[in-house]
Amino acid sequence: MTKYRIDTEATRWNYRPKKGVSMNPLFEWPPKFLPVLRWYSAYWLAASTTTLAIILSIIAYFAILPSLDVMQDPRLHWIIRVWLANLVPHIVCAGLLHFWLYTVKGQDKNFKFDARQPATNNGIFSFRNQIHDNIFWSLISGVTQWSMMQCIVFWAMANGYAPAFLFPDNMIWFFLMFPFLILWASFHFYWVHRALHWPPLYRIAHAVHHRNINVGPWSGISMHPIEHFVFYTNFLIHFVVPSHPLHIMFHGYMQSIHPIFSHSGFEKLYIADKERANIGDFFHQLHHRYFECNYGTVEMPWDRWFGSFHDGSSQGTDETRERKKKMYS
Repeated sequence: MTKYRIDTEATRWNYRPKKGVSMNPLFEWPPKFLPVLRWYSAYWLAASTTTLAIILSIIAYFAILPSLDVMQDPRLHWIIRVWLANLVPHIVCAGLLHFWLYTVKGQDKNFKFDARQPATNNGIFSFRNQIHDNIFWSLISGVTQWSMMQCIVFWAMANGYAPAFLFPDNMIWFFLMFPFLILWASFHFYWVHRALHWPPLYRIAHAVHHRNINVGPWSGISMHPIEHFVFYTNFLIHFVVPSHPLHIMFHGYMQSIHPIFSHSGFEKLYIADKERANIGDFFHQLHHRYFECNYGTVEMPWDRWFGSFHDGSSQGTDETRERKKKMYS
């Protein structure tokens, strides 16, 4: 990686992490036990979007979802309950984070990657407003398609078309399923996302998401309906791998609540002059600015393995721009 003290890429950002892009140390050689332990502790033992997804899924399972027996028939009453179990947390999380970071500017531009505010009076966006555009596509198409895919899986599980089990059956697999879903989501996202950057498909669908060069909390699942359909095919794994209904909810929150925070535009959340959580993702922020890089996630080094990695340096920017020229020439 280019040394940051002589790297001109730093001048292009209001804030850039000192260590650049941080990737999962599990795949580094030689193995480093303590960095790996710290990485996974931050995912599972501290305040993170992973722990938030687990908490939301537990609440939804015990307080909102009906039993699988009820879901044998595709009735509107339980479908609406699934939709509300997704809609309300999404509005609360995106709404509160946007309010703190962008409405009252609670931490000003501290730890904000891009100094600009969300766009207004810009014809690129629906309603000429970035926030209104993002809210519309996120809620009308995003939450709806996310919920419908879950309902299809629930119906299939209830009727024996998808493998299912209830707690405490398969206790070991019940707990292993959570990290498995994170790995599966990373694998699926990389290849689907890379396919969406195929120029014809990009112009038809993915360009809606990439209107957001300067991202915010509502940008996370602001996508064209075609992209939402492709993105949520990740739920098809539950037709192959035995799952508990709680896993289905966790899968949805992980895939759709996490992007609220990773697209926040800030690396850290500060409240009352104290760091409360790491929220932003410079790795993906680079993707939104330079497009043809970092298609995957920091959890797995797909981009390193398949030649699309941007490390946050000026050299990475040059390589990405060259790759983009070849793609669109």
